[in-house]
Amino acid sequence: MNFRTFLGAGLALGLAAATTVASAETWRVGLEEIEGSVQYEYAKAFKERIEEQSDGDITVQLLPYGEWGSSYSSLYDAIQGGALQLGFGSGFLGGTVPESQLMSLNFVMPADQLETAKLLNSDAFMQSDAWQQSFRERNLVPLSALPEGYQVWTANREIRTPEDMKGLKIRVMDNSLLRSTYQAYGASPITIAYGELYSALQQGQAEGNIQPVFAHEEMGFYEVQDYMIFAKQSQFVANFMGNLDWYEGLSDEQKQMVKETTDELVQVGHDIQSKFNEERLDTIKEKGDIQIIELSEDERAKFRELAKPVRQTFIDDVGERGKKALDIVLEQTDKSGNAD
Repeated sequence: MNFRTFLGAGLALGLAAATTVASAETWRVGLEEIEGSVQYEYAKAFKERIEEQSDGDITVQLLPYGEWGSSYSSLYDAIQGGALQLGFGSGFLGGTVPESQLMSLNFVMPADQLETAKLLNSDAFMQSDAWQQSFRERNLVPLSALPEGYQVWTANREIRTPEDMKGLKIRVMDNSLLRSTYQAYGASPITIAYGELYSALQQGQAEGNIQPVFAHEEMGFYEVQDYMIFAKQSQFVANFMGNLDWYEGLSDEQKQMVKETTDELVQVGHDIQSKFNEERLDTIKEKGDIQIIELSEDERAKFRELAKPVRQTFIDDVGERGKKALDIVLEQTDKSGNAD
């Protein structure tokens, strides 16, 4: 090979490399949870699929809790501002997207957990104007919903009826709808930072707690509580969302890739949370001496009746768009034949 041929080949390789670098993208995903959590495993599955389908043109970077900061509002701000392209928002998201508090309502989703995942990810709900515009007005776009398992109560007293919950200092996320719900049950809801909750339960500042099973085990809350109560009143739901400007800048092919991937992950996400929660409950039973209580249908019915008026509280707080989103959930739940 003469010098000119060598030089030409080198330039061609250099241009090809430059083109590859120019076309490469990095999508940064902020998680509310730590590595090894339900959100992390879901995001990892999303990453694997996107990177494979894009033939390496897209790299998905996962940033678990702590790698982007420690305030959930900071996470949501980062997604809104575009510093992060993607991320999760759950109970605390109500301060940014008030309509998202719909996910905190008790006794409105299907009794079957997989049916809830299918409903929340259906086009009828996820692509509805009510749900999309709730996020888009805040420079966000909802892409999927990840139910992470039933919210389970723990307490230092046996709870089977609303009377048993009377005056209970139960910790809730900083979410007005959750406070209204537990006030309706007769409890005295309080808000304590997640990182301070273990010591608050240990010292009696809080007498009860609400988390998915995996969180009770992960944070050791079961070690300082006497009872774990399964009322199946609601699931913990994380909203997987993107920055609106970033999303609108995607090609049609990329948008379709995201849609197909999140559709695939409905069953995957359900399987992840089921496995996590089953394994973590086994660990709690093996390591702890906490007493497990599963409410009967008659016992659940008493809480369900008290929770119904909170639907109107939700509507009054967030407006007509929230009502439309709730109506879709209730209508789809009735159609599924899995109404609670």
